Amino acid sequence: MPGVGAKASTVWYIDTPDPIAVLRSSTTSDWDTASALAGRLFPDRVAVPSQLSPVSAVAGVGPDEIYIGAYPGVTVVCSADLAVATPSTLPEPWIHPLAAERTYLVMTDPETAWGAFAYWERGTLRRSFSATPIYIYEDSGLPLVWERRFWAGEHPLVYPSGVMPDPLSLPFHPQEFAEAANSEWLGYRYTGAPRGDEFDPISLQVCGFTMYAPGQEPRQVEQTPPDQAPPEPMPDRSIMRWLKRKSPEPRS
Repeated sequence: MPGVGAKASTVWYIDTPDPIAVLRSSTTSDWDTASALAGRLFPDRVAVPSQLSPVSAVAGVGPDEIYIGAYPGVTVVCSADLAVATPSTLPEPWIHPLAAERTYLVMTDPETAWGAFAYWERGTLRRSFSATPIYIYEDSGLPLVWERRFWAGEHPLVYPSGVMPDPLSLPFHPQEFAEAANSEWLGYRYTGAPRGDEFDPISLQVCGFTMYAPGQEPRQVEQTPPDQAPPEPMPDRSIMRWLKRKSPEPRS
């Protein structure tokens, strides 16, 4: 099967009836709003602005970085702190820091073929799923309508030639499952060319910040970084990677 290669660790705060239309027409992010949210989420850190980048290139952000996209009625945060194996245990400050109607969480990791998604309505969890191909960490709430085709076996997990399927494996790849949630809610996928009405996420810019302990930040920084060319897209990786690695351990 084709590699499912994008790493993502994102949470979205939605306060508009049509977030896809907003994201499709947005090409930049509001720095002031992004900086204010960074300060709210990390009150014990100093967020120093770095660069504008496409969300598709930075969704799998490192531990000392954070990327925030602020658009009319839609806000996204990309942070390694979101990578919890059980979405229901995500700390409250991450779930509802803004007065948003809905919160969406989407996480994928090609190293272990892990995929997860969840959504909350006004801070109340409605659905969450998290798994590797052979282990389910969490499956909470009623399945959504768009999930039906996955559970029905319409997107089977195909093993490389000569590799026997694990008898405990899911009927789909969990990363593809999480990407489908992202497409359904937000109008795009991280992996592969856009399908149908999906848009290309390389056009959606987010504000980058480097995180420092107080007193450790650079003395002089650019408060409003210039736009920079988007990085090269992340390459796909083969399903063989997860066959040779352990699954992620749940975080408390």
